[in-house]
Amino acid sequence: MRTFSKIPGDSEKSRLIKCPVCGGKQFRRKWEIEGASFVSCSDCRLILQNPQPFPTDLKARYDSEYFDYEMQNEESFFKLMMLGLKDADFFEKIVPTLPDKRNILDIGCATGRLLKHFKLAGWETAGVEPCVESVDFGNREYGVNIRAVTLENAEFSDSEFSFVHASHLIEHVSDPSAFVAEVVRVLLPGGVFICVTPSFDGFQARLHGSSWRSAIPDHVTLFSKSTLTQLLKNSGLEVELVRTWGGLAVGSVPGWIKKIADVLAKKWNFGDVVLVLARKPL
Repeated sequence: MRTFSKIPGDSEKSRLIKCPVCGGKQFRRKWEIEGASFVSCSDCRLILQNPQPFPTDLKARYDSEYFDYEMQNEESFFKLMMLGLKDADFFEKIVPTLPDKRNILDIGCATGRLLKHFKLAGWETAGVEPCVESVDFGNREYGVNIRAVTLENAEFSDSEFSFVHASHLIEHVSDPSAFVAEVVRVLLPGGVFICVTPSFDGFQARLHGSSWRSAIPDHVTLFSKSTLTQLLKNSGLEVELVRTWGGLAVGSVPGWIKKIADVLAKKWNFGDVVLVLARKPL
């Protein structure tokens, strides 16, 4: 499955930033990929684009072409999200510990396929998504509540949601620190945030380097397990679970080798994707 990305346009503007995890200002050059400059923070080793596109330019990339990509992969992405939730024992162990209010905010929810599942299970649903076509489709076809804005501009109330979910979203965010702070603001005390993103310290990233499938211009920040957990802790969240999965990409090796690699990646926690579950203190 290819990962959607666009080459930065000539009209896009960029600016230098400090590390969103540790505040560091010293960086080492890492990769040059299709016009995007990736660097490594000298202090915490976060991988990020620096200089980095402005948020308005990033948002403009999610157009009708992106909608077509989402529609082509909608069911596959939904199944992967459900596998992640089940792997975290969300439905059996986490849901009973949530505040009484059963509502979900899915950030970067695309067409709202996951929201549809939760709505059918009796949850109240809300989503934010930059692609207008995806928002229109989800609201019309699934009857869910999606806003065509970023989280920071959605103007949700304080302590509104018991569960906030962001799958393969935070790597696209221009200010991850401000993003997580906003997640904390809208979470109910005792509520849970699940964040899923490519893992820079996974086996595939180490094997492929700049050819890693997640090293693309649309991914402005690439996290390891440690940098992602630190980012969440910086905003006061309590990390309860860190899981990874995905040993080798589909089609890159014979099926039996992939199965072995996937088992080992999950067992030894060096998978291609990392899931972190964190809770807002009471």
